[in-house]
Amino acid sequence: MRVTAVLVAYNRRELLRESLAALAAQSRPVDRLIVVDNASDDGSVEVAAEMLESWGARARHVTLTENTGGAGGFATGIAAAVIEDDTDWVWVMDDDTVPGPDALAGALALHERYRATGRDDLAVMGSRVLWTDGADHPMNTPKAKIRASAAERSRAASVGAMEIRSISFVSAFLRAARVRELGLPIADYFLWNDDFEYSARLLRGARGLFVPDSVVTHRTVKRGSSDQDPGARFYYEVRNKIWVFRRSSALLPWEKLLYAAATARRWLRTFRASGDRAQLRDCLRRGWADGWRRSPRPTREVLRNAGIPVDVMVTVDRLSRIGER
Repeated sequence: MRVTAVLVAYNRRELLRESLAALAAQSRPVDRLIVVDNASDDGSVEVAAEMLESWGARARHVTLTENTGGAGGFATGIAAAVIEDDTDWVWVMDDDTVPGPDALAGALALHERYRATGRDDLAVMGSRVLWTDGADHPMNTPKAKIRASAAERSRAASVGAMEIRSISFVSAFLRAARVRELGLPIADYFLWNDDFEYSARLLRGARGLFVPDSVVTHRTVKRGSSDQDPGARFYYEVRNKIWVFRRSSALLPWEKLLYAAATARRWLRTFRASGDRAQLRDCLRRGWADGWRRSPRPTREVLRNAGIPVDVMVTVDRLSRIGER
């Protein structure tokens, strides 16, 4: 199995250095590495260039001319990863994700155990995500798949895993063949829910596993969950979640109802915990209106003027069209 790691960076120079060092120190070496810089201005570009020298031809540094957010950065990096026909898995993460030395080895070992138990229909794997104190990070702790069959649960448990329906981009392994079949993340999500929508899309009709033996540290400032007060970014949570429920094919109708109810409960908790409810109300109003009034632009349109290399943009264009079908 050949694995291409994709790391999206933006203005976290020292964390980027730590993440790249951890990728270079994997017990099972990464086959290829792509770093996508979202127009950083803090020296991250120079740090990446320096640390990628030792990778030689196995690494590629894509420096964008504008900040396309996590959604645009991952769409770009994933497209660059699957250009190579021999790529089997795309391993994605942000620049504040520090993989443990056996993060890649643990995921691939689980895949091998899974293949030995039957049909190889695995589309997504997700690492165990810790915070800096060694506890599980509540922002990235996956939940078991709703209504997973007894056979699905049993098979996952037999290889030391748990069946999942979605995963964050904080150390997610995406099957390259599935990416080529279903397209890219939607770049217009900018931030928030891009990973939820995309992983759920890849997993509809396929299998996804949480891999406890693949461990990474998510070095966020606080050990918070997704219902903490996000400030002005709450606009993107509202608008993008409306887009998921209204426009995406990732979820079945009954799943949309359940996730919509869960979203309403989480938004209520967010309001209760907020110190600036007026700001959240404004974000809710604008996000709700834009979520219903607009639809996400095609990814190729969002990224067209972002300075993406020609060969990558050709792949973005092709896979963007697949995702719109």
